[in-house]
Amino acid sequence: MSTPLPPLPAFPPGFLWGASASAFQTEGAADTDGKGPSGWDAFAAQGRIKDGADASRATGFHARYREDVALLAGLGADAFRFSVSWPRVVPGGSGPVNTAGLDFYDRLVDELCAHGITPAPTLYHWDTPLPLDEAGGWLNRDTAARFAEYASAVAGRLADRVPMWITINEPAEVTLLGYALGEHAPGRQLLFDALPAAHHQLLAHGLAVQALRAAGAANIGTAVSHSPVRAAGTSEEDRFGAELYDTITNWMFADPILTGRYPDENFAALMPGPVAEDLEVISSPLDWYGVNYYQPMLVGAPSNDALGDFAGVGLPAELPFGVREIESEQRTDFGWAVVPDGLREQLVLLKDRYGDRLPPVYITENGCSYDGLDDRRRIDFLDGHLRSLHQAIEAGVDVRGYFTWSLTDNIEWVEGAAQRFGLVHIDYETLERTPKASYAWYRDAIAAQKSGH
Repeated sequence: MSTPLPPLPAFPPGFLWGASASAFQTEGAADTDGKGPSGWDAFAAQGRIKDGADASRATGFHARYREDVALLAGLGADAFRFSVSWPRVVPGGSGPVNTAGLDFYDRLVDELCAHGITPAPTLYHWDTPLPLDEAGGWLNRDTAARFAEYASAVAGRLADRVPMWITINEPAEVTLLGYALGEHAPGRQLLFDALPAAHHQLLAHGLAVQALRAAGAANIGTAVSHSPVRAAGTSEEDRFGAELYDTITNWMFADPILTGRYPDENFAALMPGPVAEDLEVISSPLDWYGVNYYQPMLVGAPSNDALGDFAGVGLPAELPFGVREIESEQRTDFGWAVVPDGLREQLVLLKDRYGDRLPPVYITENGCSYDGLDDRRRIDFLDGHLRSLHQAIEAGVDVRGYFTWSLTDNIEWVEGAAQRFGLVHIDYETLERTPKASYAWYRDAIAAQKSGH
């Protein structure tokens, strides 16, 4: 029998406890009520999901959302971070709004509110409407303008009941995996010529912040992935590779949002359009800043023994850095290193870099892939990361809440159904939901925090 973990330290009063999900990974109903195809739907149709999982069905959240909201209520969750599907709301990417698509999110928000759960929608979690993808996607400046129109439409329907908004999720991953390396939709392999996709996502973020506020929305943030980057060696090539990787993955997105500048003039010179004017929009003031954290990265000079970036994605030799396997006693089923202290480290790095320019922080994603209903390793992961988060708060970082990834198992992009991140198990044959041991642990941890014990 496993030894029970000691209680978590007390988090600040009003700390928000939540769980997360995204539309493409959970909703299914790919052609229901007028939804249009996304770039990810087309990518999946090419057979790019490794285990052949049916993303058009996913976890059936569109039909079973009440069941999942009941699971959130059973957790005692304060908030649910979900994403709105852009092609469900604006099937063409521009033009008419699909009222039936918006109706679904209206019902979801009402259901969450009825259970006392704060709706926290993300407006873009990677599912670009296919017509926009085919017109260049995030390489096309017009996509940013269309995104702002879509944001306005969603806020116009939901802002009266939604007290927390997220613009764009993980623009670095979209840029690197979707446009530079081609491992994710839309499958482009542009290497550094993918930089316009970064700039246009940032511009879309800033335009969406303005559109949301104009539509009456408040409490607006974003969700940016962050990982401490460590040099693989002491050579000049290792240091250069690590610093360049750190700039691209951590600061190329956070700096424009929080300071109105790119971290490197060379990158700024490669961005399209009136960059100085765009940066004024991109740095539109936020109410809070979202951090997605999974693991640190070990980076050095390119070499034959360098591993892939992110989830085992191979890096071309043309790139001036290589990612190595970081040392760790524990790894998730995805092969990611379990390094809880990296969360504290990253949050302190953010505070040190930005000072008063860093708004209050929410952890918008943190979780792990483990199989099995008796998932003690997930419990240990969550416990360790929450203790690390508490240490960051003690160090002076203003962290207001934590969303674990994810509520249920889901379609993990190109990895399909094999990687299980959920507190709740999904049987992909029947779509039956079964809470795991980690669900009970998180429920009890939330209850203890709220009771003061």
